[in-house]
Amino acid sequence: MIGLGFLTMARRLPGLIRQALGMAWRASPRDTLATIALSLLGGVFTAFGLLATTGVLTALFEAGPTPDRVRAALPSLLLVGAAATVRTVLQAGAGWAQARLGPQVRRIAEQRLYELTSQVDLVSFDDPDFHDSLQRAQARGMQMAGTVVYTAIDTISGVVGIVAAAGVLGVLHPLLLPLLLLAVLPDAWAAVRSARMGYAIDLRLVPARRRKWIVSDLMADKDTAAEVRTFTMRGFLLRMYDSLAQSEQGVLLGLARRQTYTRIVGEALGGVGQAAVYVALGVLLAVAAVPLAVAGTAVLAIRSAQASLANFMYATNRLYEEGLYFTDYLEFLAEAETRVAADRTGKAPAGFEQITAEDVTFTYPGAEKPALVGVSVRIDKGEVVALVGENGSGKTTLAKILAGLYDPDGGRITWDSTDLRGVAPHLLRHNIAVIAQDHTRWPLTARHNITMGMEKGEEAVVQAAEVAGADEVIAELPYGYRTLLDRRFKDGQELSGGQWQRIAVARGFYRDAPLLICDEPTAALDARAEHALFERIRRHADGRTVVLITHRLASVRYADRIYVLDHGKVVEQGTHAELITVDGLYADLYNLQARAYQSSS
Repeated sequence: MIGLGFLTMARRLPGLIRQALGMAWRASPRDTLATIALSLLGGVFTAFGLLATTGVLTALFEAGPTPDRVRAALPSLLLVGAAATVRTVLQAGAGWAQARLGPQVRRIAEQRLYELTSQVDLVSFDDPDFHDSLQRAQARGMQMAGTVVYTAIDTISGVVGIVAAAGVLGVLHPLLLPLLLLAVLPDAWAAVRSARMGYAIDLRLVPARRRKWIVSDLMADKDTAAEVRTFTMRGFLLRMYDSLAQSEQGVLLGLARRQTYTRIVGEALGGVGQAAVYVALGVLLAVAAVPLAVAGTAVLAIRSAQASLANFMYATNRLYEEGLYFTDYLEFLAEAETRVAADRTGKAPAGFEQITAEDVTFTYPGAEKPALVGVSVRIDKGEVVALVGENGSGKTTLAKILAGLYDPDGGRITWDSTDLRGVAPHLLRHNIAVIAQDHTRWPLTARHNITMGMEKGEEAVVQAAEVAGADEVIAELPYGYRTLLDRRFKDGQELSGGQWQRIAVARGFYRDAPLLICDEPTAALDARAEHALFERIRRHADGRTVVLITHRLASVRYADRIYVLDHGKVVEQGTHAELITVDGLYADLYNLQARAYQSSS
């Protein structure tokens, strides 16, 4: 914060203005050009009006009858009025074009952010640094894009006004320019110091405000509402929130006191500066260095410059503070672009006879130990292959690599002879369907929760729902497939965990891809529904390849091949019978589960 002075601000302003105007130009070249051009023309007519005022004052201060002086001043007075009218029209036009820019800038800022967040490698979302950068960009940076454009244009307008007034003073008398500095510098100092205080307090309050937001979210969120009541946490959370709010209030009251003191000092110094201006003008008049009419115009020009400076400093301070958040947004975009996979020209295979993982290794960002170490598996067309193991063994990680969601750090995945590293991931994923345990409960209609934007006709939707058993769920909904599955909206419905699981299974079946990956697809189902679903998967898998991940080993007895993972390595493989005979980790886990269902003697 020591370096956050006026010179630091001055050095950063051109870059911020250039970035803001660049985004405005991408949003709408016409409105950007109109805003800047009309603002510049407004400054020109401001200067013209001030110079015309000199003619008015000169005519009025001449010797002679008053009617004659008024008639002599009339042409100049008409010019002043015309200049004021034109300036008002130009400023209104600039304001209209500027107001049009805001929504357009916000749209392209949001669009660019979400283009990248939906395109970066999935592993980025396992990187804490990426989440921090995304949080800063999304929470404040993206929202500041439109505001930064506004304030950049306001800054330019303020500069135009100051230059117009300074130009008039230079034309009237060169010695009048230093008087402008005496009149405006105290206000500039006070504005910079006040803004510096405000930004310092904002930085100081970031952790407390984040905690306050979290606590408020706990009291107002649907997911936590039940436990807040079950554990009678209302009073505890309110006390915590009030403590944070009081602490923030105390800091802000202290800031208000210091900023008020700074403004008083600035205004006092400004008063001294204005007094010096009038004394200097008096001296110039006394020695006949300037005519009385010129002195009057100089006063008006200095007043105009003060108003323009006030607008300039306000816009500058806002631009600098908002620019810090806007920079977070720009830096995130630059970082996210480096996380987007390079263009791959290889065509995705339409199918396969065999999928092979060869000596695959993978480590999550920031993790000390690899999730997979030298894993090799083979999946033949039409097989049901199971991946089993304890929590953290690497089953889901391997499934995501097989699905093309992660690129392995070492080794390779091939579909027949095609190495997936050369295939565009989005093309490959059309040939893969995934039924995930941690599936998303999309706030969409039941139909869209199954189709996910892929339209294959009504018959395909109904068939996928029937195979998954989701047709029974949908039959109970008030609007069938058109029912919105989110109770936060009018006429929306909520489903139980098991009902959502069936919708997610229907989503995977609807895709009808040659490779189906089922990651704990029955986690939220009861025993009867689980048995029925596995029977459906086996029937539906006729001619297709299924990779099944589950902790419930009774469900994998009929798999063609079972791979047992432990701490990221394949430690056993074979059929159910072969692995039971080996009497290793699989047999131990299977027998442990089997004994749980046996009645004690």
